[in-house]
Amino acid sequence: MIRSDRKRISHEPAPTSDRVIIVGAGMAGLSAAVLLAARGLAVTVVEAADHAGGKIRAVPVAGRPVDSGPTVVTMRWAFEELFDDAGTRLDDHLTLRPAEILARHAWSRDERLDLFADPERSAAAIADFAGIAEADRYRDFCDHAARVYRSMEAPFIRGPRPTPIGLSLAGGLSGARDLAAAQPFATLWDALGRRFRDPRLRQLYARYATYCGASPFAAPATLMLIAHVEQSGVWTIDGGMTRLPEAMTAVAASHGAAFRFSTGAETILTDGGRTTGVRLDDGETLRADAVLFCGDVSALGSGLLGEAVRGAATATAPGRRSLSALTLSMVAETDGFPLVRHNVFFGDDYRGEFEDLFRHRRLPHRPTVYLCAQDRDAGDGEGDRTTGPERLFAIINAPATGDTETFEDEETQRCTESATALMARCGLTLAGTPAQRVVTSPADFARRFPGTGGAIYGPAGHGWKAAFERNGAQTRLPGLYLAGGSVHPGPGIAMAALSGRRAAERILTDLTSRNRSRRVAMPGGMSMRSATTGPAD
Repeated sequence: MIRSDRKRISHEPAPTSDRVIIVGAGMAGLSAAVLLAARGLAVTVVEAADHAGGKIRAVPVAGRPVDSGPTVVTMRWAFEELFDDAGTRLDDHLTLRPAEILARHAWSRDERLDLFADPERSAAAIADFAGIAEADRYRDFCDHAARVYRSMEAPFIRGPRPTPIGLSLAGGLSGARDLAAAQPFATLWDALGRRFRDPRLRQLYARYATYCGASPFAAPATLMLIAHVEQSGVWTIDGGMTRLPEAMTAVAASHGAAFRFSTGAETILTDGGRTTGVRLDDGETLRADAVLFCGDVSALGSGLLGEAVRGAATATAPGRRSLSALTLSMVAETDGFPLVRHNVFFGDDYRGEFEDLFRHRRLPHRPTVYLCAQDRDAGDGEGDRTTGPERLFAIINAPATGDTETFEDEETQRCTESATALMARCGLTLAGTPAQRVVTSPADFARRFPGTGGAIYGPAGHGWKAAFERNGAQTRLPGLYLAGGSVHPGPGIAMAALSGRRAAERILTDLTSRNRSRRVAMPGGMSMRSATTGPAD
């Protein structure tokens, strides 16, 4: 259902045929392209890869496409609103199917727990798994997570980059109480320890920190809101996740947006203290009234897009990067474990795993493994079986050191063997050949996303200030804007799409202000102050 409590992009004609160049065709760039093109702006999207989607991609393995990035859609309303603002409907372009089982979790052959979209089914499963008292604590946890989400949605998730004071005042006295109840100064691990007695449930919900590339031992307790996000709906897409960026590209193109794939941006150009366009890696120059950069902000801060824009955004220091990943895209036969669409296998040294990742900056010796069985449906699991080799995608958390470490075969093999042994202890065996497996390391992610070292989620969300330290849509340099997972409001396909919306709104406001000031220019060149000369948001 489309929410009504949000800022809509006007369907009135654009004030001019202003030219906007968008660098990057991930979720943020595509979202902005849809909205700006629908307003009549001349939009050109340049993308170094040969396809749209950013971190959404399909890897061919044994002749079959394996989704090898994000595997589900949450916060569906963000995409419903996007398509609505472009004059169409999400359901006219994609078939999304709700998941009944959110995930199957395993610690051993005899310790398995399913979480469901229906909280009462989850409570019943938890009662069988950990006792009635723990099921009651789970219900309290769900109420708390919903309260945290409500306190954060309007001022943070939907709004421009907030300040701590602005966020606390946004909802008045009740909003301040809700924010305080969210325990922003406590770590997620500590807060969960006060809510659950069973260490396995604490470990399960602590995993939400990794959705932001963070450690649960350093991430704020506000991340409990992710539990509410998942209970509000998790969807798979018929045909695979790549259908989403394909649909967004088609909608933007229908409104006149142009796409240049296999075309990288070499330099963002400036003149007179203002952004003027982009020089492409083939030497061509594209002029523009605004440039929206949707890569990781560290690429700007490290000078990869030119010295003139180095200071336009805050780069992420190597020690503050989020997690990377070691992923395996596979086609294999499985046996011994009742796989559902989404499965998580937990190691027995969770603290040690994150010590390896963030302190020692190495692949974990005893990793947790997420496994997406893509030929299984996301229904109730009954009768959900497949015969023969099936498509699998495994994610193991890894440090973002892809620009300094080569991740030799011996190291990755040790880690994957540890992961395979964990799954075997839980009952799952995999049979396949090396030719039926594609491994992606942090070094591979570092090459795909320059300036990141392989970090997938921008800066790690550690500490209560992390959310306020992300760059906003507007930079210090007039005409240059930012969007994407390293920008407010944060990582994840829906959040990245929302950052694209925020950037599109900022661009429209600034260009409108600029055009009006041009029309009332005074003799001698004085004009009304443009919004682009104001402070960065």
